[in-house]
Amino acid sequence: MTYVRPREPEATLAPEQSPAAPGGRRWRAGDLRSGTTAALLPVAGLLVALGLWWLVARLELIHPAALPPPGDVLAAFSDRPARLLEHTVATTGEILIGFALSAVAGVLIGLALAASRTVERMFTPLLVAVNAVPKITLGPLLVVALGWGQKPILTMVFLLCFFPIVLSTATGLTTTPAELAELVRSWNASRWQAFRKVRFPAALPQIFVGLKVAMPLAAIGAVIGEFQAGEGGLGYVIQQYAGIGDTATAWAAIILVALVSILLYAALVVIERRSLPWLRETTSSR
Repeated sequence: MTYVRPREPEATLAPEQSPAAPGGRRWRAGDLRSGTTAALLPVAGLLVALGLWWLVARLELIHPAALPPPGDVLAAFSDRPARLLEHTVATTGEILIGFALSAVAGVLIGLALAASRTVERMFTPLLVAVNAVPKITLGPLLVVALGWGQKPILTMVFLLCFFPIVLSTATGLTTTPAELAELVRSWNASRWQAFRKVRFPAALPQIFVGLKVAMPLAAIGAVIGEFQAGEGGLGYVIQQYAGIGDTATAWAAIILVALVSILLYAALVVIERRSLPWLRETTSSR
């Protein structure tokens, strides 16, 4: 009778013992699936939108003069790539400069409102009134006051962007979590130390909310400004080509405005995640 050695059970890795990814973070199969899904869903949404656009144009539910087929818009891209790129660069520069100015001014104004209740009561109604004015009505007045070129365009971007940043900054600085405020009092920290170590870091997530709201508004402001006072830029292209009936090129410029806005918004989200690495760990996710 031959002796058969019992087979030893194979070693298995418990879920918590899965191999660690570079950098110390444990890799999970779900990470790959979620990353793939995150990359494919926007593409799927784009394909659905293009399909609906093609269907509407094919059935002529909207007159082709107003909404040309996707193929005509693609042809407009290929016919004038250098011209469209030149105007895209001009508009992107105006968006970034105007957004930067509004971000600096908005954060400073928000700090002033949060620092003094008297200042808040004095100027909040004025800020709300300025924000309530339709900005397109100010376009001709800005041209008269500032002339043609970038000055009225940047002013239009600023007027559209600064209010959300002011509001989010003031809100973030005046809603410090109670436990953090109590911690500051227990330290006997000075006002500056409390602001630098606790209040401002705690307000950063709210400030980034205002910045993310303001970024698409910056693109809208740049286009409105180019409608009124532009000598270049995608808004200028939309107005010029729509005026001569070349709506395919006008739609190509509209799509470029949307693309620039999406890319700048995505860049801002990346900056937020790099600046606030602790945020995703301390907040719930869907």
